[in-house]
Amino acid sequence: MMIMMNKLILKTVFVAVIFISLVGCEATVPSRTFPGLTFQHLQPINLKVSSVESILTYKSPMNAPNVDHLFPVSPGKALARWADDRLVAVGGKARGRFTIVDASVRETALEMKKGIKGAFTKDQSERYDAALEATLEIVDDNGTSRGFASAKVSRSISVREDATVNDREQAWFSLTEALMKDFNVEIEKNIAQYLADWQ
Repeated sequence: MMIMMNKLILKTVFVAVIFISLVGCEATVPSRTFPGLTFQHLQPINLKVSSVESILTYKSPMNAPNVDHLFPVSPGKALARWADDRLVAVGGKARGRFTIVDASVRETALEMKKGIKGAFTKDQSERYDAALEATLEIVDDNGTSRGFASAKVSRSISVREDATVNDREQAWFSLTEALMKDFNVEIEKNIAQYLADWQ
């Protein structure tokens, strides 16, 4: 009787250990590693200045509806990296000043179908609206602005209600990447138009 009782206890413990192991495996979602966004593959933008300073005036609220601080690569960091990689001081008396005005992403909950129809469809549950704005200004020794070029771009994406954490982060990374491509095109065009004398 005692042997049978011991076997029953061992089986119960074994089943419990297996169950806990399986639950633990299912709950652990491996986090995805994203590459850093760099712009060194693009031709440098040479400026006839002594230095180029990057200033981040945009401050993320760090709470809803803003989510830019949760991104694997935040738009603000991507924009600062763009300035470091692309803007090159080649000498001159003036200084370059690159100011990041906006690098926000806001989340909006979307209306989803309810009832029986909702149970059989996968709706887009959240929309992410991203905006980037920055100005490159040339400033002389007296602090007087001698010219500037700005760019302002925006993009939106949405994700399905069944998106995993990894799916959502991939969507955020793709949004930042697309936003930076848009910004790059716009600022290049405006620098060529408004700061030609400083190139």
